[in-house]
Amino acid sequence: MNAEQLHAIIASGLACTHLEVDGDGRHWSAVVVSEAFQGLRLIARHQKVYATLGQKIQNDEVHALSMKTYTPAEWAALPR
Repeated sequence: MNAEQLHAIIASGLACTHLEVDGDGRHWSAVVVSEAFQGLRLIARHQKVYATLGQKIQNDEVHALSMKTYTPAEWAALPR
């Protein structure tokens, strides 16, 4: 799996206003911004992202995924 494939999988399962994916083929990091995170705790946000990966996590195609998850308002408020 490559970054473009992982990006496409997450984007197809979760409406994202911003999505960045980086990694080495097994260990990944992602920044995911979605309205779907509104009102959710961190664990629920991560569960939403993991749900898009389905069997790919269970089959170890994606060994590790570290995430930063934001609502669009949280993302807009971050200093850059």
